[in-house]
Amino acid sequence: MIGETLLACSLLGLVSSTVYLALVAVAARRFRARRRARPSLADARSQPSVSVLKPVYGAEPRLEECLESFFCQQYQDFEIVFAARDLEDAAWVAVNALRRKYPGVRTQTIAYGEPVHPNAKVSALERMVASAAFPYIVIADSDARVSPDCLTRLVEPLLDPSVGLTTCLYRGVSTGGLFARLEALAMSVEMPSGVLVADMLEGMRFALGPAIATRKDVIQMIGGIGVLGSYCADDYVLGHRVHAAGKTVVLSDEVIDHVVVNRSVVDSLQHQMRWMRSTRFSRVRGHIGTGLTFAMPFGVLGLLAAGADGRWALGVTLLCWAAANRIVQCLMVGWGTLGDDHALMWCWLYPVRDLLGFFIWCGSFLGAHIVWRGERYRLMPGGLMRALKS
Repeated sequence: MIGETLLACSLLGLVSSTVYLALVAVAARRFRARRRARPSLADARSQPSVSVLKPVYGAEPRLEECLESFFCQQYQDFEIVFAARDLEDAAWVAVNALRRKYPGVRTQTIAYGEPVHPNAKVSALERMVASAAFPYIVIADSDARVSPDCLTRLVEPLLDPSVGLTTCLYRGVSTGGLFARLEALAMSVEMPSGVLVADMLEGMRFALGPAIATRKDVIQMIGGIGVLGSYCADDYVLGHRVHAAGKTVVLSDEVIDHVVVNRSVVDSLQHQMRWMRSTRFSRVRGHIGTGLTFAMPFGVLGLLAAGADGRWALGVTLLCWAAANRIVQCLMVGWGTLGDDHALMWCWLYPVRDLLGFFIWCGSFLGAHIVWRGERYRLMPGGLMRALKS
């Protein structure tokens, strides 16, 4: 009886994950059609001046390469505003080297001191928004690498006053090691799959952190950037508040690279657990529903349940169903939609990532603590966070 119940659960999970895969396929096709039909770049004379805000922290892998991609923008008038906690931060070595290499690019540097909010990034952004010379704002993480026309693609939708924010999908770029590769696959497949389906079913009501474009008037409309300071998922909350204020949030057809800076097993798992737990507290129902989008746990369950009853052929069939489901998703989204060649090369590894993601998802319900930049925080309802004393 127990074996039949477990087998039924396996079949239910495989059906639900296959239905989800079908939704992903439709959403991915819709996104690809938008990319193919996207208009030519606007005349440079119509481009508004832009301030790019770049919080930095430490000498991350490929930091200079990522920052340089913003210095190389084919955009008429922009500045880059850098901020770190103090002038001793190791990231300044890369920043200053690029400032010397590109003297024609306007830059500002800010040392913002001790954070005034639990979320240190928001403390930096508050200073940078106040210092920004231009009304159009692009907030970009230090580990984001972009194409030369990224600013144009992100800012252009904001010329419509009804649009309040633009965000974009990203590909994961591994910096070496198995766990960095698995995390990169999650960025290129798991994350964009969910975003594409959400955009198709209800429109964008949130933003994605690596690159966000908005305007100062929109930031003022939601109460200033400082209102995000007590939240872990500041990017999600920013997009949510912009949508709640009656402005449209646009998913750009631009796709950028997101470098995986966590090379060790511990750092990678801590980062993914923070990602999962912040989602759990920010989007409770959506996070619970995520459990039915995994495939490999149900394939393994089917293998064990059928095998215990001597029906190994059925068990292997269920496991192969799950693995094929995930490989198709990896090829369709990571390679076919986001153009990540590594998703083609490593598609056979994505079922492992799916199984690992399920265990991290389960772990997200077992506590409320996260580790961020070496400091511990407690998450609270609504995605709020509180620093814990060491």
